[in-house]
Amino acid sequence: MAREIERLLGLVLRAGDRSGPLDLEAVEMAVRSSMHQAGAAVLDQLLGFDPPSAEQRQRPCACGHTARYVEMRSKPVLTAVGKAECVRPYYLCEHCHRGQFPVDVQLDVENTELSPGVRRMLAAVGHEGPFDRGRQQMELLAGLSITTKAVERTAEAIGEDIEVRQQRELRQALQLELPIPMGARIPILYVEMDGTGIPVVRKETEGRAGKQDGQPAYTREAKLGCVFTQATVDEEGYPIRDEASTSYVGAIENCDQFGCRLYAEAWQRGWARAEKKVVLGDGAEWIWNQASLHFPEAIQIVDLYHAREHLWSLAAKLYPNDSPAQKRWVMVWKDKLDQGKIERLVASLRSQAASRPELAEDLRTEANYFEDNKERMRYPKFRKQGLFIGSGVIEAGCKTVLGRLKQSGMFWTVRGANAIIALRCCQLSGKFEDYWEARTA
Repeated sequence: MAREIERLLGLVLRAGDRSGPLDLEAVEMAVRSSMHQAGAAVLDQLLGFDPPSAEQRQRPCACGHTARYVEMRSKPVLTAVGKAECVRPYYLCEHCHRGQFPVDVQLDVENTELSPGVRRMLAAVGHEGPFDRGRQQMELLAGLSITTKAVERTAEAIGEDIEVRQQRELRQALQLELPIPMGARIPILYVEMDGTGIPVVRKETEGRAGKQDGQPAYTREAKLGCVFTQATVDEEGYPIRDEASTSYVGAIENCDQFGCRLYAEAWQRGWARAEKKVVLGDGAEWIWNQASLHFPEAIQIVDLYHAREHLWSLAAKLYPNDSPAQKRWVMVWKDKLDQGKIERLVASLRSQAASRPELAEDLRTEANYFEDNKERMRYPKFRKQGLFIGSGVIEAGCKTVLGRLKQSGMFWTVRGANAIIALRCCQLSGKFEDYWEARTA
């Protein structure tokens, strides 16, 4: 180690003697490389285990028999400071012929040549963006040469492990075995949910109809839910979301499965301790079915801006190619919507349906939409309570959490997509450190 430091000092001094400005970046990279080499040499020493003593040469095997020490075997391990060699004892059961490397389990390198530190880095870069970009980041930031496939496999493997743990919690939720979270009362707790299409490989859409008649499907819907809290409003009475209070869950799965997933998350976040409970979403029927099933005591609110979009869509049909008329019509009925006067809006739409036979079906459909959701559109009442009336949190979440999977040229298997969704939800919910600490417990 002392010789390595002397060599580095000599390198720096030689660089400073040259004419012209010092190439500090080159010196930095050289120093990092040398320190990594020195660190890897230290790990080589630490990972060189001795053969077991006579009394430690037998171990119990999972089959119920005994595994016996055979020999010392080595394998390469890529660590945060470069490649190292791990030499450890190998045991073999003569009955079932299953081999054991107890040291691999102890070091958390069982069935992998990547150290825990490197796998943690790969999870960080793998969930953020394209896997090849993660490979580039590992080389630039950590000085480690990793294949793109290694980034993909490691990120997905960690995501799958997170999902396994979540499924365990879901089974507890279904069996009503969730622990009651302890803590202070929560003034207001919100649940929001939405869905968006994820591009998938062709085999994942076989037998599924596309959005257009006669066309195959190219995406699968990923559902995303979020839970957050609110304790205050600003000076003008607008609600303020509690900082860093948002957590996410999501997956490509059916509505019932997702509803259970979101219920378990809300329960863990303190649903039972919330003084006021709110479910926010757009007008999708599946959202309110799940809300009524899992959160029956909650205040249900349809996103105001989504409701306004229905008015704009209808205005475009009522007054095609007449933008001023569209705006005038929307302004009139937007005010009624904002004031929670849904019955007047519904009555007007049904009246227009009688006088506009060419648009009767569209008008009746929109009238039914507003009538079905009228109690979820009492916006003055919700504002008076200081509640959010827009689902911007989940819409932003769809872009942030699921947008990673919708970049140009990406096509996923359901398994791979769900693994990355689980990993991203864990990371963006601030739960990854807890998961990482608990996974070997």
